[in-house]
Amino acid sequence: MTKHIIHTDSAPAAVGPYSQGVATPAGSRLIFLSGQIGLEPGTGELVSENFEGQVRQSFANLQAVVEAAGGSLENILKLTLFLTDLSKFASANAIMAELIPQPYPARSTLGVASLPKGAQFEVEAILAL
Repeated sequence: MTKHIIHTDSAPAAVGPYSQGVATPAGSRLIFLSGQIGLEPGTGELVSENFEGQVRQSFANLQAVVEAAGGSLENILKLTLFLTDLSKFASANAIMAELIPQPYPARSTLGVASLPKGAQFEVEAILAL
């Protein structure tokens, strides 16, 4: 299967063996996005130690990759959220509700022990164009 790799300098470069996004061949139009943490695209460093700031930057990075794929946040079918502290779920949920348009996509939320670069939050998505 041939894959179309999606890359934008408007989101942080990959910090491991993965692409920012991968589109399926023409006709399938499902696009699978790698997880985004709260890194600033220009520096590759976490935007702040603040959880809410990391959530907002993670969603901004996700949106940049969605747009590089030719889509918008409305095209998201499924989100997966990863939190290192599930007691902050309500905060992440409120920010997501503010940023992601209705009807909301399907979503899973996982509590994890740690994330790359010491991040507190990560988001990944599947979208259709």
